[in-house]
Amino acid sequence: MATIPTKVVVFAYQVGFGDCFLLRFSYPTRERHVLIDFGTTELPDTAGEEPMLAIARDIAKKCNGVLEVVVATHRHTDHISGFATNKSGTGPGDVIRALKPKVVIQPWTEDPDLQTDATGPAASDDVRGARRFAGSLQAMQGIAQQVHELARGPEMRRLAPAVREQLAFLGQDNLTNRSAVENLMTMGARSLYVAFGASVALGRVLPGVKAHVLGPPTLRQTDSIRKQRVRDRDEFWHLQLKRLGDEGGLAAAEQVLFPDRPYVSGGKLPFSSRWLAQRLRAARGEQLLALVRILDDVMNNTSVILLFEAGNKKLLFPGDAQIENWSYALSQPTIQKLLADVDLYKVGHHGSLNATPKTVWGLFSKRSSNPGSGRLTAVLSTLPGKHGSEASNTEVPRRTLLSALQAESNLHSTHLLPGGALLEEVSLPLT
Repeated sequence: MATIPTKVVVFAYQVGFGDCFLLRFSYPTRERHVLIDFGTTELPDTAGEEPMLAIARDIAKKCNGVLEVVVATHRHTDHISGFATNKSGTGPGDVIRALKPKVVIQPWTEDPDLQTDATGPAASDDVRGARRFAGSLQAMQGIAQQVHELARGPEMRRLAPAVREQLAFLGQDNLTNRSAVENLMTMGARSLYVAFGASVALGRVLPGVKAHVLGPPTLRQTDSIRKQRVRDRDEFWHLQLKRLGDEGGLAAAEQVLFPDRPYVSGGKLPFSSRWLAQRLRAARGEQLLALVRILDDVMNNTSVILLFEAGNKKLLFPGDAQIENWSYALSQPTIQKLLADVDLYKVGHHGSLNATPKTVWGLFSKRSSNPGSGRLTAVLSTLPGKHGSEASNTEVPRRTLLSALQAESNLHSTHLLPGGALLEEVSLPLT
């Protein structure tokens, strides 16, 4: 019987700033497929017309119309936007849905029951805390919506262009994509909402492949993933949203009382006082940017971290998990041992430094300065210049991390693909 795969191919699609990976496990008699994320917030300039639809169709072709597993690591737009559908049934998400995935895996924070009853995540008995945290995520996305609208409006036109761009970009990434979320919730024959240590039995759909869930932890295991630097963490986002609403709402900046009359933003201040107005505008922009960055961090720390074992190889896909998500897994000696001989590493969070903790990088025993068989393979999906800045050493992908990847692994990155290329294939024998 063909119960053990002999080869795995990773198709890394060019989605710019986003992730989309199709895994093909080859058996003697057939091929089986896993899609890990499908989203973008910024496509490269060389992308053709309707690139996400083109990718969805290519996935359908490679799968021969059948998809075994879909993994949506977390709710960020750059990981799920491709799952969106449309009324005519021709969206990229419609194409993926038509492949009738047998299993859809998402983090426990996406479990719809958290909002309606007391089941909570399967691995946690802190039901009340879990439900409040999930509610906080929703409030966070309400703030992101308003920040995104504000960044595009007239109120922020005097901010530094870099600040406006970051506000718009991070705000967009945290928007709720209702179509994609609902599609993911209902497209699979079986839906799994997982946390650290969850049992993911994939034997029927992926014979000979074992999946370990290394993150995210539940709040009972650790509350580090909340990373909300305030005293009342569970209520913070609700209070922030209410405060913005009490102030007339961020979006109110675009509302004009008399739309048919010339619009003037504020009055003319005395020349001697204008420096203060400029300082206040800059402070407001930096405060909003700090807020939306926290939203981004917290959502990243709900990422599913999956480690696949197949044949004699291990493949690690951590989504955008940052150190707060990783910490609980790394505190377990058995997990450190499990990570030591990883063969393929999907670089976390598009190459940001805090998504590849030094502890994790240090565990990889197959890192080597000598190219050749047996060296660690790294796969990265990214688009430089969209996140962070070199001036503050927060650019994505981080230069120091790229240097380490290039020096000690066989690096395959979508940002190095030639213009117009749809994907790169990375093949590993499993025997």
